[in-house]
Amino acid sequence: MHKVRFIILGAGSIGCRHLRNSIDLGHDVVAVFDPDPERIAKLKNYESSMLLTSNEEDVFEVDADAVLICSPPSSHVRQARVSVRHGLHVFVEKPLSNTLLDINELTSEALMAERVVLVGCNLRFLPSLKLVKKLMGEGRVGRPLAVRAQIGYYFPHWRPQVDYRDNYGSKQASGGGIVLDAIHEFDYLWWFFGDVEEVFCYAGKTSTLEIDVEDNADILMRFRSGIVANLHLDYLQRTYRRSCEVIGEDGVIVWDYISQSVTVYGKKDRHCEVFAENINTERNQGFLDELKHFVACIEGVDQPVVDAAGGRAVLEIALAAKVSATEGHPVKLRE
Repeated sequence: MHKVRFIILGAGSIGCRHLRNSIDLGHDVVAVFDPDPERIAKLKNYESSMLLTSNEEDVFEVDADAVLICSPPSSHVRQARVSVRHGLHVFVEKPLSNTLLDINELTSEALMAERVVLVGCNLRFLPSLKLVKKLMGEGRVGRPLAVRAQIGYYFPHWRPQVDYRDNYGSKQASGGGIVLDAIHEFDYLWWFFGDVEEVFCYAGKTSTLEIDVEDNADILMRFRSGIVANLHLDYLQRTYRRSCEVIGEDGVIVWDYISQSVTVYGKKDRHCEVFAENINTERNQGFLDELKHFVACIEGVDQPVVDAAGGRAVLEIALAAKVSATEGHPVKLRE
């Protein structure tokens, strides 16, 4: 793995995580942009040679190989296109955007420039979730018939280092709301079961949180294979919960994010097999593996697990859920 020179756009919690991980993996972070001067000031303890700026244009004057886009979703595609025009490979945090506008242009521009675009989906690198995919592929519970998945956590606790009212997730204009914030769930279900045919969603704001976006959503997704997934998302639960149950003809697979465990219930009543210690991992490892994957893609030895086209496909499902909640009817996705 050769040393990569990174630019980081956005110095919030995820931007700072990628900053630390990049340095820990032996790469150089040559410039960091954030519009908030206070965030930039907090990075003064890093290498003095690193450009720290609240002027976005400045970072593109620096010699770099790739950019890590960690800004609000409403800025993602614009910043990615600018980065490609400057000859940079692009890692863009999820979701790819809060709209489908200009994503096709980003895809074609990156292809013509021979630049990598990787959408950040760190759950793809969890050994526990990869095991679920493997067990389904091996037919351990037969043909999947139905799925239940959920994520819930109290929004002010989600990113405790900032006032939740100042977080992009609290604002419609910046691409916030639980549906887009929890797009990981849409991504791994799409990874597991393929294309979605139809989406129906109830979503809204029921809490007293000072936000202008939905704080909970219940979604039904019918996949082209016939599988139906029931997905619950919320900003409400005081205890972080994240899990998935795959119900098959011959048993059930249960994934739990908190314990990083997978349990398989077979045909026999009250009989189960638990996978835990051998797949348990420290949370940051998935982010490290994701960054290693990005570098491998830059080097041409790997292909992005989620490229711009894949990021668009998953975003289309999430946006269909938002349309369904607003208009009160199921939304069919394109063939």
